[in-house]
Amino acid sequence: MGAVSKIHAMEENIDKGKLQVTIRSGTDNHPVENALVRISYTGVPDSFIEEVRTDESGQTPVLELKSPPLEYSMSADQEKQPYAEYTVQVEAEGYEKEEVAGTEVLPKVLAKQPVLLAARNITDSYQRIVIPPHTLFGDYPPKIEEAEVKPIEESGEIVLSKVVIPEYVVVHDGPANDPSASNYYVRYRDYIKNVASSEIYATWPDDTIRANVLAIMSFTLNRVYTEWYRNVH
Repeated sequence: MGAVSKIHAMEENIDKGKLQVTIRSGTDNHPVENALVRISYTGVPDSFIEEVRTDESGQTPVLELKSPPLEYSMSADQEKQPYAEYTVQVEAEGYEKEEVAGTEVLPKVLAKQPVLLAARNITDSYQRIVIPPHTLFGDYPPKIEEAEVKPIEESGEIVLSKVVIPEYVVVHDGPANDPSASNYYVRYRDYIKNVASSEIYATWPDDTIRANVLAIMSFTLNRVYTEWYRNVH
């Protein structure tokens, strides 16, 4: 998004949403107290609109920030961005500096941005994460089609003996047939939460959100139960 578009988007931020940042150590997942957190509009990273410190739980106060009107996220019109984008910069003693660009804040709801800090090394490097546009707003290629029936080319257990809720799921960061893509172990509940926040808006009615989350859970558990991606290593 260009500078003119950024300014236009900020001018449309006439509503209010909320943001809370949680800072934890990437080494032991312990909360990081007294971390300095600076908030700015994405695209204007050096013009801070909030500057706060984390408490003993590693959390900032709940911040009230400007966002677009609520009706933008209730419409199928993709011309108007329904969320405001903010950049979160974090500094803490003994840790690398971290920046997360593109944190999405919707009106009337609380956005929670977790940040994991890496222990500082001798180079004092700088970590930056860029969150891409929301699936409902960004321009993404269509999903890669998959066969409705999975061919069985190996012996052994193909369907699990019972449906289980896994503690972790393996996320293949690329097409299923790309062996060079990395695999990541993600907690099941975090995976469902992250997929839901990427595919729906938190401003939608509770019943709509619940229906979508149940569909995401059902699809994920089906893939686990049938070992759909068993040939992916």
